[in-house]
Amino acid sequence: MSSINTNASALTALQSLNATNKALETTQSRISTGFRVSSASDNAAYWSIATTMRSDNKANSVLQDALGLGAGKIDTAYTAINSAIDVVDQIKEKVLLAKTSSTDDRAKIQSEITALQDQLKDNIGGASYAGSNLLKTDSSVAGTKLTVMTSYNRDSTGKVSTGTIDVTNDSTRLIDSRSTAASRTGILDKQFAVGAATATKSSILDLKVTGTGSAGTSTAFDNMLTGIETALKGMATGAATLGAAKARIDLQKDFVSKLSDSIDRGVGQLVDADMNKESTRLQALQVQQQLGIQALSIANSNTQQILSLFR
Repeated sequence: MSSINTNASALTALQSLNATNKALETTQSRISTGFRVSSASDNAAYWSIATTMRSDNKANSVLQDALGLGAGKIDTAYTAINSAIDVVDQIKEKVLLAKTSSTDDRAKIQSEITALQDQLKDNIGGASYAGSNLLKTDSSVAGTKLTVMTSYNRDSTGKVSTGTIDVTNDSTRLIDSRSTAASRTGILDKQFAVGAATATKSSILDLKVTGTGSAGTSTAFDNMLTGIETALKGMATGAATLGAAKARIDLQKDFVSKLSDSIDRGVGQLVDADMNKESTRLQALQVQQQLGIQALSIANSNTQQILSLFR
């Protein structure tokens, strides 16, 4: 039956063309954005998972920044403490030389030792990074430490925990900045006995080889060398602590970087569009669109034939 009110062929062709146009819009959106799932309406489950994973990756980006800052602080302290060990080694050599030297020569050696002591203070005082100096701290502030955040963990219930690397100031303190000299606990501040028969004491930073009486005896020099060796042992322990922290931070930086890349790949597998597939689909849909337009045109022309019946 032919009707001028209802054109079934045109309605069918129109529905087909609308479906093709909708699919074409979807494909064009995927090509322009690069996403197969760009909003919750595309796929609510995948969009939700991808959004959460992207949020976690932003936390990993913050972790990388924190690890970089921590690495800078520890690298600075590690470089300075190694330099300080070299200077203390030179002081040890000068003390050993002074033991077998004359009084006049000891005065000259003392001037060299004083220069080395000043160098120690400059090296340690200058080992500051972003306002933090791990080698010169105040022992009156209990429990102080450098804390570097290393991980961000979220369990299935949404509870968050973070991992850290802690470097206590007590293990790396070479110079104590507290005001009371007698209470200073820095490795280079610690007093050790020098005089054999008196209570003469000294530290690496104020060591003198020009003492008189018992302070200038062979035993006194042996005490000085013992004190220097004790300080060197403490400095080596501090350097080892910094070195271990540095190695762990480097490993964690590498891990976080790889983890971030892995999450990016995981998100991509969920929501990224396959551009090869979409380009092929686009061409097919464009052909379907052209054919749909032709079909609709043919269906609409059928009603024109009814006019011929009334001529």
